[in-house]
Amino acid sequence: MMVLFTPCLCLWLGAWVSTTSGLDFRYHNTVEIEQYLKAVNRNYSSFTHLHSIGKSVEAALRRGICGMAVGSVAETLFAPMVTGPCLWHGSGRPLRDAHVDRRDLWVLVLGKYPNEHKIGIPEFKYVGNMHGNEVVGRVLLLHLIEHLTQGYLSDPEVTRILNSTRVHILPSMNPDGFEASDRDCMFNKHGVDLNRNFPDAFERDEEEPREAEVRAIMDWLSSESFVLSANLHGGAVVASYPYDNSNGGAELQRGSSVSPDNDVFVHLAKTYSFSHTHMHKENNCYESKDFKDGITNGYYWYPLSGGMQDYNYVWSQCLEITLELSCCKYPPESDLPGLWRANKPALLAYMQQVHLGVKGQVLDTTGVPVQNALVEVEGRRNLCPFRTDKNGEYYRLLLPGNYTFKRSSSSVPDVTQPTESCTSKVRNPAGSHSVALLAS
Repeated sequence: MMVLFTPCLCLWLGAWVSTTSGLDFRYHNTVEIEQYLKAVNRNYSSFTHLHSIGKSVEAALRRGICGMAVGSVAETLFAPMVTGPCLWHGSGRPLRDAHVDRRDLWVLVLGKYPNEHKIGIPEFKYVGNMHGNEVVGRVLLLHLIEHLTQGYLSDPEVTRILNSTRVHILPSMNPDGFEASDRDCMFNKHGVDLNRNFPDAFERDEEEPREAEVRAIMDWLSSESFVLSANLHGGAVVASYPYDNSNGGAELQRGSSVSPDNDVFVHLAKTYSFSHTHMHKENNCYESKDFKDGITNGYYWYPLSGGMQDYNYVWSQCLEITLELSCCKYPPESDLPGLWRANKPALLAYMQQVHLGVKGQVLDTTGVPVQNALVEVEGRRNLCPFRTDKNGEYYRLLLPGNYTFKRSSSSVPDVTQPTESCTSKVRNPAGSHSVALLAS
């Protein structure tokens, strides 16, 4: 029998995303996103950098036109195999001439200095699609990339953001979950909820195996000194902030698990909810819990062990909140333009909070940066004290006010390594950087 592929070829060519005609509002598959990010990097190479931070679990087939795996058309098109907790595309055994590889976790970096960190320029990140079936964040981050690349050096707000911040965007942390043909699948290929798989400060779980996607995020956090982050989810419309968990200690207050930087987290969550067109108005989802001002403490909403936002904050000195962006986890594509309009101003406003507070360096008497020095704010006892990075830098997100900073170059100060204190007044006028504190 002769099979004609011309109509399918036309459909495939029409599906490619374009950086010239604009990004369409639909759910692009993992291959399309990879091609889009590579095209963006080629077209805007002076202020973007694309790299993979790791691999997902599933070995994916590299397909030809019309979704056909190279080497076998019929098997790929008509015989998908059911494995794990979801339905997964692919034949389940190697195809002749087919290329099999695990999916990359692609990160696009944008900024004046995209290829490396520069002293005084903070690192910011957005992570989308941690749960495979929570897909709105994946779409929004692609459109944010388009907005930033097209607006740089022409849009004053975008230009200010990218000149003063190094922005990292991971559109999909769980490409395997997205590619599952069952839209109810939130897990990775191993059936694991990635937002329950991180080390937890309130529970002893050091021996628990970490999934490949989680290990990739942990390695990424150790390679960059991130200051601020948000993790994009779906299923509600609310901004949730740490802590997500508790062991019943002093942090547990009136049903919330309160962190030492609770005032800052509340400010960050409200920055997003009030910049959003309706998140702050509450009652956004049918049968959803009412959230005053569109924000909630994570634990107060529901306890969560092994979450990513607590891990970022406790172990990586990166303040992260979780953004629930749509009542429906997998809404129809016709809803996507409206969701972008509702979230665009909030995404931009939140990014700019990375300059809130104080930043500086710790230097020795010869002017050499001191790595791993403790920089603590009096009255804020973090579970893991904030320390300087390899450049001697520190960033502390703080609201306007007077603060006393304590610095020591040893985790246990003694006579030869005394703790030094100084007081700084934090101001945050519109459009300016925060006051820099240089401890020496």
